Amino acid sequence: MIDLLFTAEFGRRALIAATVIGVVAPFVGAFLVQRRLSLVGDGVGHLALAGVAIGTLVGVSGTWGALIVALLGAALLEMLRVRGRLTGDLSLALLFYLGIATGVVGLSLAGRFNTSALGILFGSLFSISWGDVLLIGALGAIVVAAVVLLYRPLLAVALDEETARAAGLPVDALNLLLVCLTALLVVGGMRVVGLLLVAALMVVPVAAGSKVAHSFRATLGWAVAIGGASALVGLMIAAAQGELAPGGTIVLTSIMAFVVFAAVGRRAAVAHRPRKST
Repeated sequence: MIDLLFTAEFGRRALIAATVIGVVAPFVGAFLVQRRLSLVGDGVGHLALAGVAIGTLVGVSGTWGALIVALLGAALLEMLRVRGRLTGDLSLALLFYLGIATGVVGLSLAGRFNTSALGILFGSLFSISWGDVLLIGALGAIVVAAVVLLYRPLLAVALDEETARAAGLPVDALNLLLVCLTALLVVGGMRVVGLLLVAALMVVPVAAGSKVAHSFRATLGWAVAIGGASALVGLMIAAAQGELAPGGTIVLTSIMAFVVFAAVGRRAAVAHRPRKST
């Protein structure tokens, strides 16, 4: 079935969408990991589920509902973090529970808590349309363009927020931008790997790249390559087996890449460890 990825319409759509998300996810994940906010993507993903349910109930596309609620939720999370009203863990926990509970209740009321809900939670890559592919591409392009244009300010804030603020950078606006980019990426990856797994593609490739890289830029480069390769290899494995869920296979492939890179990085560190003089 691997040949269908290149010859069939549904295969080409899946291939393009998976590659875009795999490549783009680390552009946001690198900054989240640097700031120890790896779980933000999960929190936004849970809120996006509530957005899907709300959109379905009011007769709006679930994707647009997810986008609106995810953006609003991301902004709320950042506002709570800045004002110190809630600790980081508590804020994320509340978002997790609010999003999941609202999503489950809303989808139940709409009569959609069935196989379609599984597609939202874990992805439905082989059933996406060209319209979905265009939306994923557009959201991915926005994320990459924003990071490329504002790379230095975003990095300065990620490395040391107080120093960046003292230097006159608009720290609050940059933080808000980062969580909003996270929301865009979560919605873009919803049909590819699902709302419960998309955050993994932001974090795991970055964690893998950090094992062999010695700078933030190098880590980002490795993460982009690992994310794209994991998407391609995972999708090909799922297509070859025929019955595997591609979203889960893609994430498992990225985790295997992390294991390999962690071993390579550890071996390199041992090889370059200074020897004690006798």
